[in-house]
Amino acid sequence: MFKQTLENFPKQFEWQPEIDNAEKLTPKEKIIVLGMGGSHLAADLARTWAPYWGKILVHSDYGLPELKDEELASYLIIASSHSGNTEEVVDGLNVALEKNLTVVVAASGGQLLETAQKQILPYIKLPAESIQPRVALGHSLLAILKLAGQEETIKELHELVHMLKVEEIKPEAQKLAEKLRGQVPIIYASTRKLPLAVNWKVKFNETAKIPAFANAVPELNHNEMAGFDVSTASRELGEKFSFIILEDKYDHLKNQKRLAALAELFKARGLAVERIQLQGQNHWHKIFSSVVMADWTSYYLAEFYGVEVENVPTVEEFKKKLIG
Repeated sequence: MFKQTLENFPKQFEWQPEIDNAEKLTPKEKIIVLGMGGSHLAADLARTWAPYWGKILVHSDYGLPELKDEELASYLIIASSHSGNTEEVVDGLNVALEKNLTVVVAASGGQLLETAQKQILPYIKLPAESIQPRVALGHSLLAILKLAGQEETIKELHELVHMLKVEEIKPEAQKLAEKLRGQVPIIYASTRKLPLAVNWKVKFNETAKIPAFANAVPELNHNEMAGFDVSTASRELGEKFSFIILEDKYDHLKNQKRLAALAELFKARGLAVERIQLQGQNHWHKIFSSVVMADWTSYYLAEFYGVEVENVPTVEEFKKKLIG
């Protein structure tokens, strides 16, 4: 089932989201997305596109961002959860309703959808397919953009049905997975592309069940990279890591230079480095080609480690401890 979901990922962009209670929707220029996990990832990927930078605020916690009520009133608040039961998002929705803020919902069911229907809020019902939120990014992003009124961008995303070539990406993903066996991946990108690096990290964590980390230049050049200044005493520590550097020719020129210099610096110290140039016919094609690459790399690693790819038992066990 999970493998088939990865195979069919481009088909998610065929979906035409519809807003129920659309007459109640009050458009706003700025957006707050309440989301965890996959919903968080979808909103963050939207922020990689320059027109949305600074207009979308992603809140992944209980309640709402710590803004004054009059400022919160200037935002459209999107409560997004694939299951509709994510407790942090449910809590944020309830706070928003108490404050009489402009709020909408994107969910496949659960408490969020029940509240939206009861309160006659604008909402989008996500396809009720039993797939993990991290591999439902197409559906989640389309829903967020529909509620935000971004019809032109939705048209661009629909083109990905034909542009994304899964069978062409899989062999490269398999080669990368082979290089990463027995290693802890660290994914680096520019600040603008950090959400993409985080997407890779999450896929390694949840699908392959391995530790992985992500960070961005220029910030990491001022601190984190110093931790890999390999010496004789620390060489064994450094050898456990493999670095994946996501590069884009449209990044700030100085950040392009920083990523290239970082790769050279680490290689000179004997550290494993893979440089991946983002490729695609447009911004969204590049972003989601990388998403597909991350999905399949983590899938092949999961096969190597012999772990179950779809479910996340540690997360479920943790949730039970919160209840107990």
